[in-house]
Amino acid sequence: MVNRLRATTLALGLATAAVLAGCSDISPSDTAYRPNDPRYQEETQGDNSLFGSGGLVGLLGGGSKKDAPGAQGIGVNTFLWRASLDTVSFMPLTSADPFGGVIITDWYTPPETPNERFKLNVYILDRQLRADGIKATVFRQSHTPDGRWVDATVDPKTAADLENAILTRARQLRVNTAQQSS
Repeated sequence: MVNRLRATTLALGLATAAVLAGCSDISPSDTAYRPNDPRYQEETQGDNSLFGSGGLVGLLGGGSKKDAPGAQGIGVNTFLWRASLDTVSFMPLTSADPFGGVIITDWYTPPETPNERFKLNVYILDRQLRADGIKATVFRQSHTPDGRWVDATVDPKTAADLENAILTRARQLRVNTAQQSS
């Protein structure tokens, strides 16, 4: 038992010495901050902001005029993003990712038809305001007499109509923004 304790103590001592020896190459001059050192100038030049060049406002959709209209702050076209949120605002949201351009709603039961419910997935695919920059998927379920929800077919025209409604709203937002800035 005593030999085992001595061996463990010796091993810990050697491990500690090895770790401390590994740190001995670092001199204080290597870790001191020197603002005129070219190695550090690249890191410190620029906007010095946690949120990027536009600050928090730029992150949320403001930003420089050099960006394409509707492409500031988020990973997708801001007009399509806002139009998508406006269009599906009557449904409860499960997830909304402005950087990936994905909006997922929870199931919604229209008051007019309590035996069916709908769910939407909206994908914004581009930073440009284009018709092929958006894709909507509609899911529908029907309520059976035994109380279960079962998947039901959805007319493909429903998704196309939703995409067209989003595009129409996005164009309205772009026109309104252009009128306000002029």
